[in-house]
Amino acid sequence: MDFAKTENEILIARTVREFAQKEILPHVMKWDETQEFPVPLFRKLGELGLMGVLVPEHYGGSGLSYYEYIAVIDEISQVCGSIGLSVAAHNSLCTNHIYEFGNEEQKQKYLPKLASGQWIGAWGLTETGTGSDAGGMATVAVKDGDHYVINGSKNFITHAISGDVAVVIVRTGEMGDSRGMTAFIIEKGTPGFSGGKKENKLGMRASETACLFFDQCRVHESQVLGKVGEGFIQSMKILDGGRISIGALALGIAKGALKSAVAYSKERRQFGKPISHFQAIAFKLADMQVEIEASEALLYKAAFLKNNKRPVTKESDIAKYYASEVCVRVATEAVQIFGGYGYTKDFPAEKFYRDAKLCTIGEGTSEIQKLVISREILK
Repeated sequence: MDFAKTENEILIARTVREFAQKEILPHVMKWDETQEFPVPLFRKLGELGLMGVLVPEHYGGSGLSYYEYIAVIDEISQVCGSIGLSVAAHNSLCTNHIYEFGNEEQKQKYLPKLASGQWIGAWGLTETGTGSDAGGMATVAVKDGDHYVINGSKNFITHAISGDVAVVIVRTGEMGDSRGMTAFIIEKGTPGFSGGKKENKLGMRASETACLFFDQCRVHESQVLGKVGEGFIQSMKILDGGRISIGALALGIAKGALKSAVAYSKERRQFGKPISHFQAIAFKLADMQVEIEASEALLYKAAFLKNNKRPVTKESDIAKYYASEVCVRVATEAVQIFGGYGYTKDFPAEKFYRDAKLCTIGEGTSEIQKLVISREILK
């Protein structure tokens, strides 16, 4: 693969960087402290084509590759991890699930609205008692004529309240059966379908997280994505791409933390010189840079495989696992370089630090990543 950036990648990265500086940076701490999910911002992101990055142009999307997609999430997350997370969840989970497994009628109906930012998408797999054990989900859909009646709930769902449409995976067969789950498209306003209370989180506070509830929720069979019983299999394929996006999120947060630490180390003086002149600080910065570049290389390897429609499960898990762990280490070191100021909200290091941890949990914990990787190499 060629590591040189194309003109298109460079242009897109520059455009997103300028947008983030103008439209996101001035509001970062306000949104964080009030836990405001800024819906109007996502309309603007849609106008730029950033809400349908991977969607083909004939469905209203930008029709770009995973290289450009990584660049988009990376640039946004350098400024605000919360916004990066929401853009990633919308693109790689809800929107991409409909694109990858929807029929033509479903694609024509939903993709233009999602790609334009007119609608915001949610995606539901996790439940309160079945985080990594998706096969044990308790939310059930029972066939009733040409409808399904869904009862249960989903937990930790991005855009559960503000989302206009959700792709949810529920049980239609026996518990524990990987072919006993089915994906449905459910629109906001469907009777019996609602969002719960917004979670009060450590980080990523401007990215809305809540439960989804289903109480005798009737969904027409035309809303099934793909075939009945394929929901879990579909989800695993969607998460292959989703883990690339969380890796890109982690990469951006790490870069943002490093940039802030470098700038501060040049300005902060102790014993008559900038602290960047002290080997203890300079070596920290060097280690941070090395790990960030290694993360980026792993992500672009996974993107190369994804772009070429080759198996990517192991590589996407490796990239996500490594990038997310690096993100936490880099953010921690950034706080250390800032010293006492790094522990205050007057400087950016503490927010990068709080946001970083989610990357080792969302879309598969680090432990699950290692489980998948080990299974792949032991086949």
